[in-house]
Amino acid sequence: MDVLKTPGDTGWFVNDRFGMFIHWGLYALPARHEWVKHQERIPDEVYDKYFKHFDPDLYDPTIWADAAAGAGMKYFVITTKHHEGFCLWDSKVTQYKVTNTPYGRDLLHPMVDAFREKGLRTGFYHSLIDWHHEDFIVDNLHSMRDSPERAAMNVGRDQGKYAAYLHAQVRELLTEFGKVDVLWFDFSYPNPEPGLGKGKDDWQSEKLYKMVRELAPNVILDDRLDLPDGWDIKTPEQYQPREWITVGGQKVVWEACQTFSGSWGYHRDESSWKSVDQLIQMLIDTVSKGGNLLLNVGPTGRGEFDYRALQSLQGMGEWMKRHSRSIYGCTQAPDGFAAPQDCRLTYNPDTKRMYVHVYAWPFVHLHLDGFAGKVEYAQLLNDASEVFMKGPEAWQVGPDGVKGKETLTLTLPVQKPNVTVPVIELFMK
Repeated sequence: MDVLKTPGDTGWFVNDRFGMFIHWGLYALPARHEWVKHQERIPDEVYDKYFKHFDPDLYDPTIWADAAAGAGMKYFVITTKHHEGFCLWDSKVTQYKVTNTPYGRDLLHPMVDAFREKGLRTGFYHSLIDWHHEDFIVDNLHSMRDSPERAAMNVGRDQGKYAAYLHAQVRELLTEFGKVDVLWFDFSYPNPEPGLGKGKDDWQSEKLYKMVRELAPNVILDDRLDLPDGWDIKTPEQYQPREWITVGGQKVVWEACQTFSGSWGYHRDESSWKSVDQLIQMLIDTVSKGGNLLLNVGPTGRGEFDYRALQSLQGMGEWMKRHSRSIYGCTQAPDGFAAPQDCRLTYNPDTKRMYVHVYAWPFVHLHLDGFAGKVEYAQLLNDASEVFMKGPEAWQVGPDGVKGKETLTLTLPVQKPNVTVPVIELFMK
């Protein structure tokens, strides 16, 4: 079998549905976006002040793992190295790593251990881009793209040497941390004009994928190495797809990656934080279209989660405590079942239960078209209280003598249940 077409193990992935993304690096110190080096065109000698002062003395990965598990997350993906080039572990092939900062210790091993202790699977994000490495060709996305010394900076640089460095670090990640469940590469930006972008040839992607599949044949790989094959998941970023994502007309495994606020890394002054209602609706909407949600936290320079992220995680956990079975193991409803207005449907094919997530609480009646005769019992999921049902025969026949759609009508309490998004659990026949 062609190694580039060997699939990873997505069975657990489409069951667990909900994961934590963590963006953490030197950019936590400037605290104004993880792309700050790029956006502000900061040269290495200036950016180096963050390396010299990186000391997350309050870092306790057990607190992070508790927060993720408490929110109902089942896996995590951590930025082992972002575009700035800084590494969170004691890599043998660079000096630009956490063990050479004032903190002086590996951050990654204790993090992996803490999350695994809480039952979460391990994922590594690893940037293909590196604005610090001496052999990475300065292109139009580089932090020094507008420098008058750009041409001179590229003299002697060898992208092939950088690719070897990239591969060596991926080998470390796949051999020194036990089983890795997800490998999330980021990202390619090919351009036919030399020096304007980078793609599969610059990363030596086919060689890289072959090594990954040999070292970790079951690892789930994302779709950002500029290869038509070899990926296991599509990864829409910072938007919600309108429907199940397809490639060549075929539904594929997919994961939406989203943020609590407008930044991935810690951004002290960024204020567009999503409400708990929005976040829960985002999770539901994703699963209703057959996808996963990877929700991001950007820890501070001292190693803590922002209080707003912790509050949101706690709020999501409160909802998941009573409603997680409408998420885990669930997917898009089968054909023929339409969600009522302001609702989303999820379906568990193993238990044969349908879940109606009600975004806007109606007055007394909720009409489910296409459900008549197909449901044996209904209840509110938060407290397992019965919901009465009646079919179209209970309603007045229209003037044309036809009963209309095969509608099942649910009789709901006047007051909305005291949960963020109420869910009605339908036991299907």
